Amino acid sequence: MSQTIAWFMRFSWRDALLSALPAALLVVLAVWAALHFIDPAPTMHVVMATGADDSEYLDFARSYANLLAEDGVTLEVQSTGGAMDNILRLRDPQDAVRIAFLQDGLSDTEQSRAKDSDVDLVSLGSVSFEPIWIFYRGHAVQTRLSALQGRRIAVGSQGSGTQVLALRLLAANGLNAANSTLVTADRAQSQAMLQQGQVDAAFFIGAPESRQLRALMALPGLRVMSLDQAEATTRQFPYLHHLVLPHGAMDLGTNLPDHDLHLLATTTTVVVTRKLHPALVSLLMKAMQKTHAKADLLNAPKSFPSVKDSDFPLSKDAARFYQSGSPFLQRYLPFWLATLVDRAALAVIPLLAILVPVVKVAPALYSWRIRRRIYRWYGELKYLEIQATALQPDEPRSDLLKQLDQIEEKVTHAVLPLAFSEHAYGLKAHIDLVRRKFRAPLTSNALVAPSDGVDAREPESA
Repeated sequence: MSQTIAWFMRFSWRDALLSALPAALLVVLAVWAALHFIDPAPTMHVVMATGADDSEYLDFARSYANLLAEDGVTLEVQSTGGAMDNILRLRDPQDAVRIAFLQDGLSDTEQSRAKDSDVDLVSLGSVSFEPIWIFYRGHAVQTRLSALQGRRIAVGSQGSGTQVLALRLLAANGLNAANSTLVTADRAQSQAMLQQGQVDAAFFIGAPESRQLRALMALPGLRVMSLDQAEATTRQFPYLHHLVLPHGAMDLGTNLPDHDLHLLATTTTVVVTRKLHPALVSLLMKAMQKTHAKADLLNAPKSFPSVKDSDFPLSKDAARFYQSGSPFLQRYLPFWLATLVDRAALAVIPLLAILVPVVKVAPALYSWRIRRRIYRWYGELKYLEIQATALQPDEPRSDLLKQLDQIEEKVTHAVLPLAFSEHAYGLKAHIDLVRRKFRAPLTSNALVAPSDGVDAREPESA
């Protein structure tokens, strides 16, 4: 116990603190750099654009919101005018939307390109097929879009993905505003006009489970076009898929539909801004997996989410999720804690890079500070010795002896660690050596070393 107390009494805390100060500044700099360059903590509130109020997108987004709420993240769902509206909002740096549903095949449209936009968009993958349904009036079976030339055709609402795809398919089959009547109308308006005979055909996009589509199929005088050129069309439009809905798939009892339907389908894609935090991306991917993994009328279980879209590059974080699932920490820790630990781990890496050399340098710096103090007193001693050499043998040396006593007093009362005691005692021996020379000056200016065995050599410089 007494040795411990003695050690603390002899330890130079001032020198230790001054030696540690550069290390502390480096550590603070490393922490600042880590916090500055590493992604900040994810926001707990994010906005998602869906589509029209009667679209399946809204149901998908509400499922995501409920799942994200379990981890403390609020997903604000906003209805929009459709896919074209969504992509414009994503590309607007001033808009709060960071996530949106899009239909594959729309990114190359002129309307979708925001001028001077520096917002990069990436895909998290497709979450469902979106069949394109072409309802037409009449009893004759039609299998090609070219049969609708000269008719009144509802092509979807202005700025919607339905309208973009409908116009492309019609143009590929030789139909345009010059030889047919193309009517802009939303889903509800198109349904009403079909029922009232105001249009001869209409395009719809939606899942076969849609109540609206089932209602349209039950109307007398309406048919769904089964495209015999569906496979050929996918060769011209790579973002489209050829799907077959077997007869009776929608209702076995009534055999709805009453024959196999060959349909074209795009995919619903979840697109985000590239700056969306990686932690939120993985959380959203988990919600997408839980929402879309189950089977439906057009695909087997666990077919979605998947990488079936082609418009946007796949997010690196989404690619990791498809390969290995949720991040390790998010599997076992609450979202906020997993994010905190993950960021702390990233901050530790540059911190360790600084601390390893600092741990080696700090003790050497502390030792140098203690030795520097001793060498300073040696310098004062050397200066007195030079002064004494310049004196005549009979000149008084009382002032020099007084200064010598002051140096010895400073050494005696100095707080030096025990490891440096030998240096202090060596200095005292050399002070005593010089004192004896002052008191017994020789006729020569040179100072002769005594024969009492004391080593009068000066210490090597630091």
